[in-house]
Amino acid sequence: MKSLQQKKVKLGIERLLGDSKSLLKNLRVGLICNQASVNHEFQHAADLFFEDSDLNLVALFGPQHGIRGDVQDNMIETSHATDKKTNLPVYSLYSETRIPTEEMLKDLDALVFDLQDVGCRVYTFIYTMANAMEACARYGKKMFVCDRPNPINGINLEGNSLENEYKSFVGQYPIPMRHGLTVGELARLFNEEFKIGCDLVIIEMEGWQRNLYFDETDVPWVLPSPNMPTVETSVVFPATVYFEGTQVSEGRGTTKPFELVGAPYIDADDLAKELEKQNLAGVTFRAVNFLPTFQKHGGKSCGGVFLHVTDRNVFEPVITGIALVKTIYDLYTEEFKWKVPPYEYVYDKNPFDVISGTKKTRKFIENGASLESIKLSWQQDVNNFKELREKYLIY
Repeated sequence: MKSLQQKKVKLGIERLLGDSKSLLKNLRVGLICNQASVNHEFQHAADLFFEDSDLNLVALFGPQHGIRGDVQDNMIETSHATDKKTNLPVYSLYSETRIPTEEMLKDLDALVFDLQDVGCRVYTFIYTMANAMEACARYGKKMFVCDRPNPINGINLEGNSLENEYKSFVGQYPIPMRHGLTVGELARLFNEEFKIGCDLVIIEMEGWQRNLYFDETDVPWVLPSPNMPTVETSVVFPATVYFEGTQVSEGRGTTKPFELVGAPYIDADDLAKELEKQNLAGVTFRAVNFLPTFQKHGGKSCGGVFLHVTDRNVFEPVITGIALVKTIYDLYTEEFKWKVPPYEYVYDKNPFDVISGTKKTRKFIENGASLESIKLSWQQDVNNFKELREKYLIY
């Protein structure tokens, strides 16, 4: 049952298939979607396009984890296929190519993008969007981006901006870790600021406000990727995603990915006590032991902590994530290990640096820098981006 406090939001895909459908008249369309590409009735965008006699859907495109979100591991490529429901070709954009090819687009006039982002720089769907925009610019196709809420609000910004030498599929543009934009706003920013220059149409939402978290809207949540099961996961993701660059488990292989972190050598009580001393805003760390069923430390008991966000309005996920990594590093320097390359086909750089978008953060941790100095180091990046993004805000 929907709460009376929830704000009614009309999604971009609902507007495109409703009052804006004329924009697609006589266009042969490819749809970039996955299992979360649904309307308020949980009807899937691909089915709605396919069943509408006024529309000509000719191909589907899937991001990381596949068009139905069934590929669990975050680094396994998906293959091209045929969609069983529509019998249309499905082109994987997490395969031998991350960008639509001329062959994939030859029978299309336009691409429609409808994927749910989570508000963090390292979530790959926004780069699937950017790559599709580049392909549309290159091959003369139109690009429609159907906007969806930023689930962790559109106000808060946090973290350093990506440095150019650390570009990858988990970071292609110099934006902070927590960027505070919707996919539509990001598309505008990418297209104009970073000179993609495609024929871009943003299908805006109606009713969304910048201060809203996802569960403060009436939009249904469908997990956008296998390890993003809840809104709570998206809230902590900009914190604990850093552990993908370490040999510490980020909770994959449990029912609470990204809310749990740990490793076999960690004493859960010691870690929780040390973290609580730091008085990080809006979060409590509960000592836990857990057993991942796959991925890092699969089948081994791990000591660690569960992140309970007690006040997300003051919770700062990025500095919290750095505090977690730093504390485990300080307590268990001998056992702690950074992940080794490659990571997202970057073969010559530390994966933690690729995720961080800089080597500075790792160096700060290794050299014993204070949390205050680490946070201060990215303040100018945040200020610059806050000013830059102003002209691209829609809401």
